[in-house]
Amino acid sequence: MNFLALLLFLVPGSDALKDPSQATLTAPETFKVRFTTSKGDVVISVTRAWSPFGADRFYNLVKAGYFDRVPFYRVVPGFVTQFGFHPDPQVNRAWNEAKILDDASYKSNYRGTIVFATAGPNTRTCQFFINTVDNLNLDAMGFTPFGEVSEGMDVVENIFSGYGQNPNQTQIRENGAAYLNANFPDMDYILSAKVE
Repeated sequence: MNFLALLLFLVPGSDALKDPSQATLTAPETFKVRFTTSKGDVVISVTRAWSPFGADRFYNLVKAGYFDRVPFYRVVPGFVTQFGFHPDPQVNRAWNEAKILDDASYKSNYRGTIVFATAGPNTRTCQFFINTVDNLNLDAMGFTPFGEVSEGMDVVENIFSGYGQNPNQTQIRENGAAYLNANFPDMDYILSAKVE
């Protein structure tokens, strides 16, 4: 079995992975998610009141097994560490148009907060970043944190950054693991994610 086939074999068979309309769970008021990454564990503590739509989407993605083998594809030291494209292009296609509404902002973009990346108002889907410094200038741009790193910020700061912003997001979305394996062999990944 080649590496791409193995990756796809290891992806859980959740129906919600390819059908976002099934991802309808309401998140608990607070919860923690443990990311086991290629660099170590990172725990995200989520507070639903900060961003209810955002917290619900994140919770549903974790429950569906979405984050298994998801790459940290955009790592800009002194700014953010970004992730969210799935290794299976079919899953990316399913979620690309599954946008959620914006939430009012109750929390600033301090170091360690986790936020949806967007393409404008009401366009949040499955792209996330962790602020690696205080990015308070993002507050007025509609970037609404829904949680923060409570363990493992040192791991986040050690994610491989040698590719910077070079991985092409369209190529990742459309070609998934095949594109990344061929062009970015040193990239770090989320290996698994679970609600604690």
